Amino acid sequence: MFNINKEEKLAIVKVNSEKLNSINSPELKNHFVKLSSEDMKNVILDLSEVKFCDSSGLSAILVGNRVSKNSDGTFVVSGIKDMVEKLIQISQLDSILNITPTISEARDLIFMDEVQRSFDSSEE
Repeated sequence: MFNINKEEKLAIVKVNSEKLNSINSPELKNHFVKLSSEDMKNVILDLSEVKFCDSSGLSAILVGNRVSKNSDGTFVVSGIKDMVEKLIQISQLDSILNITPTISEARDLIFMDEVQRSFDSSEE
């Protein structure tokens, strides 16, 4: 259901289902918490195969976002299809979430945030 690809500074979580709903979202939340416990604070959620998302799917996305932020990391949602994007906009989560069209852009965003965090910490 989920592929997790760990790279040097980030993890990519790919949802291999057309639906992100109450059936699979608890498992997704568990993956986010586990990644955080493994000190993987930067996460890209690849939703390129997801065509439908319900409120429990949105809740899982928000858990990922919160877990990353609490670890001083960056959470990026990538590859959103139209129906899921509309739901995110209606829920006004587009103002909270980092959203990029591609994984490559999500990686760039994370690395820019990492540079900014290291710059900020060196100033203290």
